[in-house]
Amino acid sequence: MTDDRLPLAELMAKTGDGDFLRTIAENVLQIIMEADVDGLVGAGRHERSGDRTTWRNGYRDRSLDTRLGTLNLKIPKLRTGAYFPGFLEPRKTVEKALVAVIQEAWIAGVSTRRVDELVQAMGMTGISKSSVSKLCKDIDERVHAFLKRPLAGDWPYLWLDATYLKVREGGRIVSVAAIIAVAVNTEGKREIVGLHIGPSEAEPFWSSFLKDLVRRGLTGVKLVISDAHEGLKAAITRVMGATWQRCRVHFMRNALAYVPKGQNTVVAAAIRQVFLQPDHAAATQVWRQVADQLRARWPKLGACMDDAEHDVLAYMTFPEQHRVKLHSTNPLERLNKEVKRRADVVGIFPNEDSIIRLVGAVLLEQNDEYQLQHRYMQIEGMAALATPMIEEAQPLQITPKAA
Repeated sequence: MTDDRLPLAELMAKTGDGDFLRTIAENVLQIIMEADVDGLVGAGRHERSGDRTTWRNGYRDRSLDTRLGTLNLKIPKLRTGAYFPGFLEPRKTVEKALVAVIQEAWIAGVSTRRVDELVQAMGMTGISKSSVSKLCKDIDERVHAFLKRPLAGDWPYLWLDATYLKVREGGRIVSVAAIIAVAVNTEGKREIVGLHIGPSEAEPFWSSFLKDLVRRGLTGVKLVISDAHEGLKAAITRVMGATWQRCRVHFMRNALAYVPKGQNTVVAAAIRQVFLQPDHAAATQVWRQVADQLRARWPKLGACMDDAEHDVLAYMTFPEQHRVKLHSTNPLERLNKEVKRRADVVGIFPNEDSIIRLVGAVLLEQNDEYQLQHRYMQIEGMAALATPMIEEAQPLQITPKAA
């Protein structure tokens, strides 16, 4: 067996008083890990033994936060099998999912050079299929329970956004959409309510996803906010019976595509005047004025604004306290960035199950954070949710009589 212990005097000579205890702790934990690995290998470092079952294969760094400060440890790696010290906490669910996805790609022989290098850096060379299966089973059970959980109560607002990922399918690499659904209930609380994988443009895809949400208990939806995906609007009307809000940010990008780049700033400023109006009636009036002004120079832009008017301004008929979060899918941006950050490490997923495993784990942890936060929307606006639409409709009927 190896003996990595240093005499107390030597340790004191190498470190200052402030770092002495931390260095002692690091060395003690390192000795424990070395002893554990000696037992797994069946021999000490550089020791010849007929009882040897495998060989050491370097180290991987891991930090441990303690009262003494952050300890920098080096976890021994094995050429076959794996070792993880019992005194360290296992990785978070997302990290486990990421490891599982990479391991699947490695075992299936479909990993890219980038994934290959990452696997070796993480010390997972030669891990067994049984270990992968056990790890995946634990993650899948938690993720599926989260994604299929029943939904209680009414959910007035629903956001849908797509993140595109690459996956191997039938020997080809194809792009699929991972649709994430986030909803707010009548208590003003935000939750992640669904994940679906498929082609985002197909109406059957959207209908299937929305029907699944309804079966799980997503009721009382009054407004669905998303980008302009083909087939989505019809699916929302048929399945949800709700109003559709076209993402204002995505609309602006589409509209400015009809304008020379040198004119983008001026045109964008003109259109934004619409969104500064206090109510739906005023916003509609300014929208038509701006559309007519721009139509003279850019007919296609005018036609685009005509087609999008009702969908882009739908949020203006809802409570004023909520409008700042209803006009676009921006509330999902931070979540999508975290999903992409994790997915970019994998690059190409071996199958759709691995996408659900990794993305679902990210959503599970983010949803836990949502539950610890304050209300996402003011509850006063929820109480008056239907009132603004009635009040704004009345002036159109009363004004002619008063005149």
